[in-house]
Amino acid sequence: MNDRKFFEGVRSRPGLYGLNGSYEATVMFLIGFDEARSGGLLRGFTEWLVVRKGECSSFGWQALVLDEALPDVESWGWNKLGKLSPEQEQEAVDLLLSLLVEFLAVRDDVMALARTYAEYHSLHTGAGTSGED
Repeated sequence: MNDRKFFEGVRSRPGLYGLNGSYEATVMFLIGFDEARSGGLLRGFTEWLVVRKGECSSFGWQALVLDEALPDVESWGWNKLGKLSPEQEQEAVDLLLSLLVEFLAVRDDVMALARTYAEYHSLHTGAGTSGED
């Protein structure tokens, strides 16, 4: 079974993997899985999210997904967690797992991943030079 099929299964039956709808628990599950894979599962995920959004960010994937899932909740990134209803947490978890499955198709395509890194670099290079005379 490849990663994409595995996480499609996690997305459709999270309880089978010990997940309870909590965003924090889902993030910890993914971090543990990534560590077990020596960082290979999520390599490029943050960069892909930044490119997808089209603007520079210093946030990691965990906070980027929260901000996308819940734009109307005050605060940024992890600071949103204390303010969420169970339904909002579930929305964030659903988006996280959907984005991960979408990203895995990019990660597994060498050229698509290379383009993502190039676009990410361009975003950061452009951001670093704007405003300079």
